[in-house]
Formats: sequence, C-alpha cells, structure tokens
Amino acid sequence: RLTKWLPKLSNPVRIGEHDQTAFGLGLMFDYARTTKNEAFARLVRDSSKKFFLADKNCPLNYEPSGEDFLSPCLGEADVMRRVLPQKEFASWLKGFMPQIPVTENPDWLRVAISPDPSDPKLAHLDGLNLSRAWMLEGILSALPDDDPRRPALQAAADAQRHAGLAAVTGEHYEGGHWLGSFAVYLTTQRGIPAAESSPSPQSSP
Repeated sequence: RLTKWLPKLSNPVRIGEHDQTAFGLGLMFDYARTTKNEAFARLVRDSSKKFFLADKNCPLNYEPSGEDFLSPCLGEADVMRRVLPQKEFASWLKGFMPQIPVTENPDWLRVAISPDPSDPKLAHLDGLNLSRAWMLEGILSALPDDDPRRPALQAAADAQRHAGLAAVTGEHYEGGHWLGSFAVYLTTQRGIPAAESSPSPQSSP
C-alpha cells in the first residue's frame, strides 16, 4: 500500500504527532534496509529528497507545540541523515538548522516539561524528550568525527535522554502505556545501523 500511496503524497505532514511524514519515512527506510528491499528503499529515499532536500532554516525556536511527542525539525534531519551521503548531509544540515552552535552547551534545545503527566495529551511532552534524544544521536551518527557541531549535539542529546528516561515511571497510564517503547527505542539505538552506533551514555536517569 505504501508503494502506491507515497507517490500520491504531494506535501509532507510537518507536525509533532503520529502522522509526521519525516518520522514515518525514517521507519520505512529502516524497514527497507533491514529486509534488503532496494526498490522500497529507493522510493523512500526519493520521497525524502522530494519533500525535504530544499528546506532551509527550520524554525526550531517555534517548538514544541503543546502536544508534541516528535520534533518536526529534528525528525526531518533524522530521516535525511539516512538518505544522504555523509558530506552532503553535513552541508544540508548547516543550511537546514544553522542555529546549532559549535560550543558544548545543551541550552540551544531546552528539555520539554509536561505540566501534567496524567493528561493524555500533555504527557506527550515527556515522550518528546525521548524522541529528541534518539534523533540527535542519529544525527550525530551521520556527521564526520571532526564536525564542530558535535559537542553541542551531544550535550543536547544527553540532556534530552536524561529528562526523557526520568519520566518513564509508570505512575500514570496516560504516559506509562507508551513511554516505555520510546525508551527502549532510544536505549537500543534501533534507528542507527550497528556500524554507525557509538556506545550509549548511561541509560539510567
């Protein structure tokens, strides 16, 4: 069905919830790579480039929305690191997210705080920290070792990881029934090919 549907999608869905196009494309590409389905991988790669290659200056300062559990900007960067060669991705990222600093400071991307973890929508913000962490780690995996943005990206990833894992308590059903799956995806680095994975930071908050 996806092979028939993707060519019909005229514009990406750029929100921070379930039907975000960039997030979906990333999962599709990982599936295609795992199953060695080259035709589907090519379709996903071409679709990602069609939607996102020309994008510039993503307004990260507009995030998050009140019910986000995915970052539109980081989600887009996370799929593009899958489909672009390293050098091209590093250059694309500079134009897409020029606000990434070259100093080791996590404050350029402050952690989200849920005002009420017992609310089914407001609890989304706890998941946002987890997905931001895995997206930042994915971006890091695709950059050269000497890229000057690495310290800032790593600092932000560590801060988001710590805040996100601390919220996985099971205290409230509204977050407890799904935050664990986000935590597992983050700590297992399932979205990063084994050859690109680096040792994970300490997983416990």
